[in-house]
Amino acid sequence: MQLSSLEENMEAGYREGFGAGVDNLAGVAERTMILQRDIKAPRSAVWGAWMNPETLPQWWGPDGFSYRTSRLDLRSGGDWVFDMTGPDGTVYPNHDIYNEVLPEERFGYTLHWGENGPKHADAWASFEDLGGATRVTLGMVFSTAEEFQTAKGFGAVDLGHQTLGKLDRFVTPG
Repeated sequence: MQLSSLEENMEAGYREGFGAGVDNLAGVAERTMILQRDIKAPRSAVWGAWMNPETLPQWWGPDGFSYRTSRLDLRSGGDWVFDMTGPDGTVYPNHDIYNEVLPEERFGYTLHWGENGPKHADAWASFEDLGGATRVTLGMVFSTAEEFQTAKGFGAVDLGHQTLGKLDRFVTPG
């Protein structure tokens, strides 16, 4: 009888834990943006354009935006402090803090509203070798679902695709 009671408690615990895990995944999914682009350039070239402090500011960001970098250190523990200015003159202060850098594979970072400002997303970029081409995946998990909806509302998905398009044009000969 005692074993049966233990089994019932274990089963209830597993069900509760599984349900909580599914709820957590659903919560993360409703605030996640994933962008992907296949670029006809070797992974080393794509990685090099992204992780080089000289080239990153040359192509980064959506069409029509300009950038002013205060600090750029693209290593684990480093950061990028910059202002992004939109076509209408609005300045968007940014502070990206790099927490993981695996050369030519992926890097992870947090996005903050201005230097040492509040965090608004965790992000990563991964680089998959496609035999002479590279699949770039850019992911962002916003702090809240509302923040993701706001970002989508001002066109973040399209602006992100524009950024990957600029990377593509930067590294693809011709």
